[in-house]
Amino acid sequence: MKKSTQFLLLISVLFVELASAQYTDVINSNRPGKSMMAFSVGKSIIQLESGVFGIKENHDLIGYDANGFGVDFALRWGVIKEEMEVVVEIQYQNDTYTSPLEEYKRSALRTTVLGAKYLVYDPNKYYEQKVNIRSWKANQGFKWRQLIPSVGVFGGLNLNFSDNPYNYNSKLIENKISPKVALITQNTFGTRWVLVGNLIYNKFTSDFKSLEYIATLTHGINQQWSVFVENQGYKGDLYSDIVFRAGGAYLISPNMQVDASFSKNIKDTPSIMYGGVGISWRFDKNYQEVRIKSPEDRKKDKANKSAKKKEPKLNKNKEKKLKKSKDEE
Repeated sequence: MKKSTQFLLLISVLFVELASAQYTDVINSNRPGKSMMAFSVGKSIIQLESGVFGIKENHDLIGYDANGFGVDFALRWGVIKEEMEVVVEIQYQNDTYTSPLEEYKRSALRTTVLGAKYLVYDPNKYYEQKVNIRSWKANQGFKWRQLIPSVGVFGGLNLNFSDNPYNYNSKLIENKISPKVALITQNTFGTRWVLVGNLIYNKFTSDFKSLEYIATLTHGINQQWSVFVENQGYKGDLYSDIVFRAGGAYLISPNMQVDASFSKNIKDTPSIMYGGVGISWRFDKNYQEVRIKSPEDRKKDKANKSAKKKEPKLNKNKEKKLKKSKDEE
């Protein structure tokens, strides 16, 4: 068998595996970007995603500087169904605030979010892609159905148990609990490009409410390396901004990934610049493989069920004929 044919068959097998369940052969992390993908990690899978970052903030109008570091942590746990996961996200920050009149240190849990995500729609769930073993170009070419996104939803709560020094308006006290909801889309183009979109309505019961979006484009260079670019925007009564982000990730093993990224906003009130590194790890020892049958197998199952329903009627007719023949004898 030619190498090109072997490659195409391998791609077809991988496609079937991806379409059959949330779980994939290698870890799928939301890092190093800030967007949330539509697919869950898979039932019984536990995934940890964490990183450290340095941050430099400068406000031209007020004239202050803030320099420090922070830690991001996320726990993703697949529960109940293959399409569902529980999410815990925490960000801690520690910095030194310096202005013409004062200087002091700040530290707090900047954000704490507890919620759940569910995959509502997967266009490839019952779709079986036919592989053309004679044409690599035909299999890798653009297909219109790739424009149909997978769709997920997220609902959660922002938890705030202390006065947050990182509020955009220190005169306002943030609610102890406020909601966060998101609509998530995900498109896969070919075998190397993934586009993820998040539309977020955050803290909408408080004075800190905002409408946010995140768009992330990821490109797989090879089996180990991937790069991404991202655009994130905020629109709120207290704060609005646009942030650009870029970085890459390296796959150490099927269950472990390391990453690095750099971010910069467009404003100077304040101007924010930060970069960081991180790691993602997956525990999948308890995972039980879930497979979704192809359209052809589903048709066969329906045919078998209908045949079984007809069997009792056929058996009864045979019994009547046998009884009738005996009576005649």
